[in-house]
Amino acid sequence: MRTAPPAPTAAKAPAVRDALRNVRRTVGMQLIAPLDARPSALGSSAAVDPVLAATVVALVGFGVVMVFSASAVQATVQYHDPQFFLKRQTAYAIAGLLAMWLVSRIDYHRFYKLTYPVLVAVGTLLLLCVVGFGHSGGGAARWLSVGPVHIQPAEMAKVALVIWLAYSLAKKAERVKTFTVGFLPHLIVAGIFMVLCMKQPDFGSAVVLLLLTFTMLFVAGAKVGYILGASILGGVFGAVAIRFREYRYERYLAWLHMDEHRQDLAYQPFQSVMSFGSGGTTGLGIGRGLQTLYLPEAHTDFVAAIVGEELGFLGVASLCAVYLLLVSRGVRAALRAPDDFGSFLAFGLSTMFGVQALVNLAVAFAILPTKGLTLPFVSFGGSSLLVNSVAAGILLNISRQSTPVAPRAALGPPIPKASADPEPAPGEAFA
Repeated sequence: MRTAPPAPTAAKAPAVRDALRNVRRTVGMQLIAPLDARPSALGSSAAVDPVLAATVVALVGFGVVMVFSASAVQATVQYHDPQFFLKRQTAYAIAGLLAMWLVSRIDYHRFYKLTYPVLVAVGTLLLLCVVGFGHSGGGAARWLSVGPVHIQPAEMAKVALVIWLAYSLAKKAERVKTFTVGFLPHLIVAGIFMVLCMKQPDFGSAVVLLLLTFTMLFVAGAKVGYILGASILGGVFGAVAIRFREYRYERYLAWLHMDEHRQDLAYQPFQSVMSFGSGGTTGLGIGRGLQTLYLPEAHTDFVAAIVGEELGFLGVASLCAVYLLLVSRGVRAALRAPDDFGSFLAFGLSTMFGVQALVNLAVAFAILPTKGLTLPFVSFGGSSLLVNSVAAGILLNISRQSTPVAPRAALGPPIPKASADPEPAPGEAFA
């Protein structure tokens, strides 16, 4: 007959309370969710993942080189300075690397209590773009002008949504499997951000936000049936948004019949495919590409096409391998994070990098219609580079605090799960 364990002594009680203060429960992936995510001593002292850091720095440096190669002709014609975009991208790169270093020194647990201020601030910036304060470019009001600086809130929205989803999913733990508490609130918040992006209009960013939400819900353990049903519903809304918005539908038809529209609506994707084709296996060499004469805005959304022409199939394959390495090291940091908040945060940011790179490359190959998404760390643009650098800094800080995955037996017996309440308390769904 098993006897009950002895009661803890008075001396041990404070130590036990301190040990459990930041612990909710052990879940299936052997991760721990913080009740009160407090800064850790390892937040700025331990070493970052060197492979992850080197990968980001390499992508930023490669982006500076490719932006110069892709933009020299346009800069000469438009600004009479072949180094115009090079100088700006170099300044963005320096600022981005500095921001990444600074953020990597800030304990990611501090974002736990900044979740709602960040979410509301970014939502306000998106709203300002919609109500008339947005700066138009390419037919869309996606930028806010602050003097000479142009801010693109849609880029910030991706990181803000990931931070909030990580906070909410870590806090709800097992209740994420429920519909009213664990699924619907996340879909509503993501839907608000998506609607604000669509109003700019920015269809590509809205798609990325939806994919981020579904991926993080799946990783957190939400029911696959809920995700599948919402995916079907999202697909229907996406089809309606394309069919009943004239310019989107025309662009879609031009993409389907690219040969017939290669001189008008499909001119850009057609020239992009030509760039990949002319590069062959090894490419023409850096600075020797000719498609920069014909491909509009080659240094922004279609910089991958210039990579294909100048570095060939091997260059594009190597670039894809680098992005795969970036995502895999981010997932590694997620699996080794000390708590659920860090794990979900790392998964979300890694997914953000992977989805944006995948969609951008698919557009450049004309596998998807034009979306207007940048290639992370490589495309020209200050907002994209700075936001991605901050996201990379958060990932690096999570890697500072990573712990090796311990065998299941070494973790000891699991903590009994708390019984679920039949109904959520008021406000719990969005807490």
